[in-house]
Amino acid sequence: MSLIQQASRAAPLKKKRPAKVSKKPSGLPKPSAQRVQVAQARAQPAAPESPQDAWTYGLDAWQRSILFWDALRQRADNMLEHERSGLPPLLDFKYETILDARRFEHPANYALLRITEVGEDCWDDCVDPAKPPVMVVDPRAGHGPGIGGFKRDSEVGMALHEGHPVYFVIFFPEPAPGQTLADVHHALRRFVEEVARRHPGKPPVLYGNCQAGWAITLLSADCEGLAGPAVLNGSPLSYWAGESGTNPMRVSGGLLGGAWLAHFMSDLGDGRFDGAWLAQNFENLKPEKAIWEKYAGLFSKIDTERERFLEFERWWNGFYTLSREEIVAIVENLFIGNKLERGEFRICEGCTVDLRRIRNPIVVFASYGDNITPPHQALGWIPAVYEDTDDLKQAEQRIVYLTNPHVGHLGIFVSASVARFEHRAILESLEEIEALAPGLYEMKIDNPSGDPDCHKPQYSVRFEERKVEDLDIPPQDEAFERVRAASETNEAFYKTFVSPWVQAAANPWSAEMMKWLHPMRTTRYMFSEAFNPWMRGVSILADAVAKNRVPLPEDHPLLEKERAFIAQVSEAMENAREARDGATEQTFGLLYGNSGERFAEE
Repeated sequence: MSLIQQASRAAPLKKKRPAKVSKKPSGLPKPSAQRVQVAQARAQPAAPESPQDAWTYGLDAWQRSILFWDALRQRADNMLEHERSGLPPLLDFKYETILDARRFEHPANYALLRITEVGEDCWDDCVDPAKPPVMVVDPRAGHGPGIGGFKRDSEVGMALHEGHPVYFVIFFPEPAPGQTLADVHHALRRFVEEVARRHPGKPPVLYGNCQAGWAITLLSADCEGLAGPAVLNGSPLSYWAGESGTNPMRVSGGLLGGAWLAHFMSDLGDGRFDGAWLAQNFENLKPEKAIWEKYAGLFSKIDTERERFLEFERWWNGFYTLSREEIVAIVENLFIGNKLERGEFRICEGCTVDLRRIRNPIVVFASYGDNITPPHQALGWIPAVYEDTDDLKQAEQRIVYLTNPHVGHLGIFVSASVARFEHRAILESLEEIEALAPGLYEMKIDNPSGDPDCHKPQYSVRFEERKVEDLDIPPQDEAFERVRAASETNEAFYKTFVSPWVQAAANPWSAEMMKWLHPMRTTRYMFSEAFNPWMRGVSILADAVAKNRVPLPEDHPLLEKERAFIAQVSEAMENAREARDGATEQTFGLLYGNSGERFAEE
């Protein structure tokens, strides 16, 4: 069910209470998978276990424990090795550097790469020169580059598989001194110009993941006629949008007092904002998954999950920094100010972004399972920028959106099945998208076989015309305006009276100490042999266990009880998290007004 269809089925609007539009598609079950599993486990009578069952399970659990701790040891060693090597991009493809923005007149810590080889296949074997180039930009939101191409079944891999020349934008761990958003924007613009110069008559397709999506939007507004379709994957453009009780992150800035805290942490970091703080915020959104299910899943399936776990954690635990100027501008203009959709985002002196200037087609890919960028935030800018469908058509713009019913935020860029299906469908439909008449469309993919690796005509794509008015995104109340006013006041006070003293006290030594004492690092490297000599014994024991290990069958009665216990703990943590989020919304309402009152009514 599309966002528009959901809106059409919503209850009639009350005077000050817009209808909810973010209900999940009707085909999805209402209870979570964990709760269903818990209910099933409780409904089944407990089967008696024999002494043999207890012995074999105890031995198996002991072996899995050794292998589990050894996986954490390997993760820690990988993390430290990655740090020592300078945190290079984790791309599973060979590449060459085309442009390095650190050498520009106004330097930025970005570089443009050209993918040259895929395994044993070189550029000439993979690329169809008749197809437009694809430029993938990864998010700079705490982690390093590579999430769009750190495995073969990825956005980069699918674009190459479909014959497109592929360019990848990376960034380096440390920003240039005093680096601003304007420096980054102008560097990205030069990258687009260079790719366009190398492929005359074929404007590059811009692929933006998460935070990079709004950077791509800025480029589209500033590079009219230079860029081809812009694909925004899980990219927030409407930062105040969302549903009370479901998207608590949008109110967190108000509870923290606005942008001053990011400024303060950057001052303590000697002018750098540690990306580990952003990663920690991400994990805190759903602790039942980040703190419990990830590790419980590794323990219960250590024989099959180890390599996948280590592969992802190598990227997840590589934390990059942003300059003080960048993070303060991002928080002030986007998260707190919501200035992008309002046409108030100023890149530099005399240059303010107007989304109505965008002429290249925009493809928005969002998911109902994404708690970072829900469909409200991915699509809410459309009715804010265009009054109605006629206004959109008069602006000669084409906007296409597609939604996934359940995949999470990172799954939009990481999931192999999503890369092989939705992203392939987008790439194979680029010509159809560019040929559409101006308007708003929902992209529907029909795949009778269910095979994510199929090609047209085994699956079909259609574009159903929608109306901007039917999106019916609830208008944001005055609470967020109050948050913006409070943030500006707090930031002005901090910048004038406190920041100079903090900067005077901070130094490179104290900043480095803060970095290595951050919980996102200490909880990882504490299992490394370099910090914990006992882990050497775990490594030796794990080698012996792995050589003689015979896993228990999946239907072992005690394994079934173990899985039920994991599900019960997940349910308890999920309930606690929902209570925390509810309290957060209500506190926000008490401080700023309308939003929390609406949550209390619901």
